[in-house]
Amino acid sequence: MFYRQNFLLGAGLILLSELCFATMGALVKHLTGALPVVEVAFMRGLFGLLLLLPLLWRQAGKQTLATRVPWLHLQRTMLGVLALYCFFYALSRLPLADGMLLKMTSPLFMPMIAALWLGERPRVEVWLAVGIGFLGVALVVEPSGRLAPAALAGLAGGLFAAGAKVTVRRLARSEPTLRIVFWFSLGMVAATAVPLLWQWRMPDAGQWMGLGLMGLFGTLGQLFLTRGYGLAAASRIAPFTYASVVFGAGYGFLFWNETLDGGFVTGALFIGLAGVLALRLRQEAEA
Repeated sequence: MFYRQNFLLGAGLILLSELCFATMGALVKHLTGALPVVEVAFMRGLFGLLLLLPLLWRQAGKQTLATRVPWLHLQRTMLGVLALYCFFYALSRLPLADGMLLKMTSPLFMPMIAALWLGERPRVEVWLAVGIGFLGVALVVEPSGRLAPAALAGLAGGLFAAGAKVTVRRLARSEPTLRIVFWFSLGMVAATAVPLLWQWRMPDAGQWMGLGLMGLFGTLGQLFLTRGYGLAAASRIAPFTYASVVFGAGYGFLFWNETLDGGFVTGALFIGLAGVLALRLRQEAEA
């Protein structure tokens, strides 16, 4: 009974986190209609860092932010920032559900990166799952008409996000979670501040509110996601992470009158099935 309660609570927190991420995505899509993508990305990092400061204050003295692996933190930051840029650009150009779904392709790239970088040898079944996933991608982006730069950016975002996740796995061997999150947040602010020098556009009052809410929902989503994975096995609650696509489709229909076609629905099912299968096979191999 206790395990079941943990699973239900974990799944509920994952659903809540994905609702936060979809809400953040809708805000990004709205804001990038008037503000440069780099400015929205900078504000996402800045507000996230500000929301992190109270937690850092509470942990002061318990653990230091000094690190012995600065290059790994730098690599994680670079990959994470590139993934964020690609994701925000895709959201600004594609239907919201498409952008949210392409963000979820990172599990398809992780076996490739792990094989090349960590020397792992994924099972044949993992490669089969990856193939199914990319078949789903082909159905979603519709090469005959929708393979636009924004769709390619969304896929690139999935690749960069996968690289960032593999880097986090390396960091987690010696670094506590708070240190990893802090250096990424600080690095993201620093990296996005440079191009902001010539792309800054002063937000109005409504846009400032939207930027603040974007940072709030993004940070809450990360907290709920982390806690959810701490309560239940990742392989069991992974299917719930794809709820952001459903929430994104709802926001897209409500605010932008976007609808889903048969190719998208079929492709989304393939991508979701492949991502969950790849994760379960990976965890079985590590057990």
